Amino acid sequence: MSADGLIVVDKPGGMTSHDVVARVRRLARTRRVGHGGTLDPMATGVLVIGVGRATRLLTYVIGAGKSYTATIRLGQSTVTDDAEGEVVASTPAGAVTDEAVRAALAVLTGEIDQVPSAVSAIKIDGQRAYKRVRDGETVELPARRVTVSRLDVRAIRRDTPDVVDVDVDVTCSSGTYIRALARDAGVALGVGGHLTALRRTSVGAFTLAEAATLDQLEERAPEVVNLSLDAAADRYFPRRDATAEEAKVLSHGGPLAPVGIAGPYAVFGPAGGLIAIVSERDGRARAEIVLAPA
Repeated sequence: MSADGLIVVDKPGGMTSHDVVARVRRLARTRRVGHGGTLDPMATGVLVIGVGRATRLLTYVIGAGKSYTATIRLGQSTVTDDAEGEVVASTPAGAVTDEAVRAALAVLTGEIDQVPSAVSAIKIDGQRAYKRVRDGETVELPARRVTVSRLDVRAIRRDTPDVVDVDVDVTCSSGTYIRALARDAGVALGVGGHLTALRRTSVGAFTLAEAATLDQLEERAPEVVNLSLDAAADRYFPRRDATAEEAKVLSHGGPLAPVGIAGPYAVFGPAGGLIAIVSERDGRARAEIVLAPA
């Protein structure tokens, strides 16, 4: 069975994030596998997978900022806001200028209130929005505040009559829908828009440079973990080294004296093993999750 830790997977197109988790469960020979942030089936790129005790770190990974490369097609709207859904409206976009395209995308940077795509995994009264849409319901999701810290236009292409394809690089907060950016840019320009390609290039500090394909994981199974629990925590969080007595207290859920580190942070024992993820509040350093065997 694989050791506890994280795997940075380069997800192929056509698979759900759950499909990837199921594959890794088989390869790692354990059921205790999860992912740190859903990627749509059409999308490719960085999907962080947790194995064993490292699944408890995924709550922090999910909240990390993310970067993407994407292609927005102006001139067509789809039911899903991406190429997976049927085209529901077409408006010739050939007259839209490059300057107008850049201006529409500039408005979508910074802190914005974004309405997520209706065909999404967001739950409404316990049921996924996409299932309600498939069942024929009209779904209206509330806007949420997200941050698009970078939205760079790499190319504006006019290879196909009546549509404009815009290649972009995006860096954004967790919870941002790139296909909603495509939709909203198209609405602003009066021609509609959807996403035709999406590749996630990073999740927090985890990048494509270290990502393994599923074929590569298959070759080294069951040793599929490429970042041990200790190494993952040391890389992802600020670090505190505990004394033997502090390690004993913390491993049983007890609090430590604060040291002024902005949390959450990782606490390691004298032998170098991860004990817990800790945050400081009310004058004490308290464990959010304990990862060392008690």
